[in-house]
Formats: sequence, C-alpha cells, structure tokens
Amino acid sequence: MSKQAILTPFHKNLSVKNRVVMAPMTRSRAANDGNVPTEDLHVPYYKQRASAGLIITEGSQVSKQAVGYVNTPGIYSKQQIEGWKKVTDEVHHEGGKIFIQLWHVGRMSHPDFHNGDLPLAPSALNPNAQSFTPEGFKDTVTPKAMTTEDIKQTVNDFKNAAKNAIKAGFDGVEIHSSNGYLFHQFFNGTSNIRNDKYGGSIKNRTRFFFEVLDSIKEVVPQEKIGVRFNPSLDGMFGITMDENTIPTFEYIIKELNDYNLAYIHLSEPFTDVSEIPYAVKNIAEHFRPLYNGTLIINAGFDQESGNKIIEAGNADLVAYGKLFISNPDLVERFANGYDLAEWDTDTFYSGGKEGYIDYPRYNQKTEHA
Repeated sequence: MSKQAILTPFHKNLSVKNRVVMAPMTRSRAANDGNVPTEDLHVPYYKQRASAGLIITEGSQVSKQAVGYVNTPGIYSKQQIEGWKKVTDEVHHEGGKIFIQLWHVGRMSHPDFHNGDLPLAPSALNPNAQSFTPEGFKDTVTPKAMTTEDIKQTVNDFKNAAKNAIKAGFDGVEIHSSNGYLFHQFFNGTSNIRNDKYGGSIKNRTRFFFEVLDSIKEVVPQEKIGVRFNPSLDGMFGITMDENTIPTFEYIIKELNDYNLAYIHLSEPFTDVSEIPYAVKNIAEHFRPLYNGTLIINAGFDQESGNKIIEAGNADLVAYGKLFISNPDLVERFANGYDLAEWDTDTFYSGGKEGYIDYPRYNQKTEHA
C-alpha cells in the first residue's frame, strides 16, 4: 500500500513509531480483592497490542474512593504497582510505549463500592445514570458535595497515583478529565452549582483540574503527562451541555498552551449534537487552531478517516478503541490492507480470557486458503 500518514513516526514531546493509539477502554478484568492487574490477563492483553504507537491503559482508579465500575484496576497500592510493572515490562520488551489513564469517577459511582458511603462530586446532584456494581447495573444516587478538604485529598491521590505510575514503569500518565467523570463534573454548569472558589466562573470550575495537573507535574515531567476531554458530550454519563460548555473547554485548552504536555486527547461527539446550537460538531477541526501542542483525536475513526484527519492537519495521532479489541495486530492490518475482525460486545466487560486475549492475529495462509 502507499505510504499512510497514520503509520509514520511522530516526534515531539511524545515520540512514537506510528500514529495509531490504543484508546483507553474499561474491560473489567481485575476480578480480585485488590483490583490488581494480573499476569494471565492484563499482561498478554497489552503485550498483544504493543505495535501501537502508544497504548493508553484502561482507566485506573487513583484511590478506593475513585472506583465506580466493577473489577477495574487501580494504581494506589503496592500490589497494583507490581501488577502494572509486569505489563509495562512486556510492552517495552515488544518495543511499545504505554501511558496509564488516571481515573476518578466522582458521582458516577455507587455506595456499594464505598461501604454504604456516598460517592463524591462537586455538588449534591444525582447524574440519573447507572453504575456498574458487583451486583450489576444500579441507578446512581445523590452524591456528597466535596468539601475543600476532600478536594485537597483528591489532588494528593492523583499525585500519589502518578508517582506510583512511574514506579510501575509507565512512559507517562493521562488525566481522565472526560466522559462525565469527576473533572468533567466540575467543568459542567449542570453538575457543578458550587458557590466557592471551585464553582461559578469558568476559571473556578476548572481550578480543581489545574490544581491536579500542577501537582502531578511535581512528580512527573510535563512532557510525560497527557489529558483527555470530551467537549461535546451530551445526554450521556449524566452530562448535559449548556451555553458555557464549549467556552469552558476553549479556556482549558488555551491555558494548556502554557504547559509542555505530551498531548491533549479529544473525543468527537458520542451522539448526534446537530440540534444543540452551542455544541461543536467537529471537535478536532474546532480545537486544533487553539492548541500548539500534540493532539490525539478519538471516536468513530477507521483507517481511511484516520489518515485523512492527520493529512488535513487537524490531529497528530488517532486513538482507536473497539478496533483494537478485536484486532490486536491493528497496525499490521492497516499496513498490509488486511481485513479487520469484528468485535463481540457481549464480552467487553464479561471477565476472563474470552473476548479479551483470544482474538487472533491475522493469518494470511488461513484467510486465503
């Protein structure tokens, strides 16, 4: 095949062998008391996909308080660090690069995860969504509005998690500020009605995020920190857009020009937002001119559209999710024009090896027999 933009190396703060990124995806395979990544599941899963230019792991909770989905791994205990170290060692042995996504779900959690205590959030507003608990999906509850002390503790939790990530051998960290989770809840006027320094104005609603970023960069070089946003998320994960939503993300992304980050990672809209007057329909195209650094774009891309958006200059790298689930050798398939395997949605969160580490690589002889 002719040379593809998506298969070319990229060297800025982030130096990668190609521009195909494995997107962070919750897979619910850390089914043990300590939510520890395991040698028989997580290690082969990430190792199989090490030909990606960059792997971003599934969201990994920064504390027990941060959890909100069953069997998701963390990065706050010694055992979790050791489990992740086995993953990073194998990915590096295969010539790959891997960041961990640091995660706090905020009000998208459930008391079942917290011994009956309420999950934390910017304000005591129920997202009216569902949490994936050990007993299945349950309706969310009205959370506890975070005190200033809660916020300080959470800043420290993210800093400690970032420190642990470096101990575990990760090449960097991504702050999950997207998809209706804790930071997104602070950004959004329909989930944050605080009247202190963390609510009201755009600067106040983004203050917590920047406090966490500033804290993490004390222990991780800035060029090893990525951040993820979903500016036009609406009607999912308890988030409803308003007229201040896009200006808030414009403010954040312009402010990030003062940092020397590995990248910002943006998602195109998850749903049809064409009827929302203040939504942005083409995220990469809108935000690319506002940001001087590296931009990763995600959501709904295939090989052709991934190449096109890089060629147009609207993104530097493209993150693929479901395609990487069913095609561990996605990069090789792109390079050779091989057919892509279909994924099985029934095994996304089912636990065990099935639908996780048993998708085969492309076998030319078998396929053309």
